[in-house]
Amino acid sequence: MSQNTTPRKAGTQPGAAGSWASGGTLFAGVLMLVTGFMDVFQGIAGIAEDDVYTRIGDYVFKFDLTTWGWIHLILGVIVAITGVGILKGAEWGRVAGISLASLNILFQFLFLPYQPWWALFSMAISIFVIWALATDKAYGPDEPF
Repeated sequence: MSQNTTPRKAGTQPGAAGSWASGGTLFAGVLMLVTGFMDVFQGIAGIAEDDVYTRIGDYVFKFDLTTWGWIHLILGVIVAITGVGILKGAEWGRVAGISLASLNILFQFLFLPYQPWWALFSMAISIFVIWALATDKAYGPDEPF
């Protein structure tokens, strides 16, 4: 992991909120890595066997489980790569992390009929990831993100 080498302005100290956000960014990277791997496994399960997931209730949006498997597999690989980028301190990782966490919320919402508790848990993790990446100032005060 890279250290923050951006010089701070004189007289400014990182506050408790800044410490939370910096620690949260590290944790967000780990969460994205783990969520990516879990999505890969979820995708493999959906591709391998259509009857792994059972539908709970009748919903307006209905998708083939093999399609869901491919969506989760591809999204999981991209999320895991982004998690590694965040842990390495890559500048693209932050923006990609916020974007992918937002996309993950949407896909997990659509996946609610199949795995409601896991989908809600994954949505909550994605909300934390968005907060942590959006509030971290490790990239310096002049950076837009």
